Amino acid sequence: MIKKKLLFKLVLLLVSSHCFTQPYGGTIFVDPDIIMASDSSALETVTYIGQANRTIFDRRLNNWTTVNAFLFEVAWNDGLSTEAVVNPEFGTLELAAVEAEKYGWHIGQLPYCLRFDVDEIWINKGVELFGGGNHSILIHTGQTVLYENDDILEETLVHEASHTSLDATHAASAGWLAAQNLDGGFISDYAEEFPDREDIAESFLMWMAVRYRKDKISTVNFNLITQAIPNRLAYFDEISCKLFPFEEENITALNRLDEAADNLILFPNPTTGLVQLELNDESDFQVIVYNSIGNIVQKSHLKTGQEIDLSGCPSGIYVLVFGKNDRLMTRRVLKL
Repeated sequence: MIKKKLLFKLVLLLVSSHCFTQPYGGTIFVDPDIIMASDSSALETVTYIGQANRTIFDRRLNNWTTVNAFLFEVAWNDGLSTEAVVNPEFGTLELAAVEAEKYGWHIGQLPYCLRFDVDEIWINKGVELFGGGNHSILIHTGQTVLYENDDILEETLVHEASHTSLDATHAASAGWLAAQNLDGGFISDYAEEFPDREDIAESFLMWMAVRYRKDKISTVNFNLITQAIPNRLAYFDEISCKLFPFEEENITALNRLDEAADNLILFPNPTTGLVQLELNDESDFQVIVYNSIGNIVQKSHLKTGQEIDLSGCPSGIYVLVFGKNDRLMTRRVLKL
């Protein structure tokens, strides 16, 4: 009889432990296709505005530090903008511009409501985790390589931007706390470990997946998410969250003629090879073409009406940096 009771208690313990196991370790790893590198971005222009001191966080130091940063105004085509603060360790203005454009593009792929409170993008070297909060997103470019290898850079940025733009309003709200209580468990071990700090960021990405990318995630994942956090999903359904350009992929920045600073226009874009430059300045500009990993593909000096030849380059996205004296502009071109 004693043995049966002990066995019954052991079974109850095992069942109880199983019931409280969360579906995932961390949600950025669930599916790499929630946002894809080829998806639309709201990025409009990246404009160099000078070099000045900014206080940023650096995980390599595990502390705040003040740097004489390269500064860029990043403008998105839905009215939002931010300042890219690029650590001077990148060495040159041109290399700093490539970093500002890259993250301006990828953060521009996030919904409007996740960019709303992003006042600064801090860009450092080093293999350290990204961060969100403090009205900023923290980038360490060595870590970017690891995220890109796993194809989860965009999903990671959703997580960090959720900290920046959603936590302050929602993490301690009565509605969110009620949803947590009604769901009983968490979507991930990471959310369970830090319920006050990580639950919003871990859950919002999954809401985006089941509400807007059901066709890209597996049925198994769809069922796991909807069964684990139904009340959290319902909470996100009710808050006001503008989703452009994530929800409106038919508007693609790469497919429009960009009439931004200095009326710099590149066409056709996308291109199979030749790209023509149109600029309301008759003098020549230095043009440096970078590939997606920051290597220089070609350098030249061009005037309006002349062409950039990418015909010998592999398919992919290229960043073109146009410089003249202290003026600097960047554009992105898709080579088919």
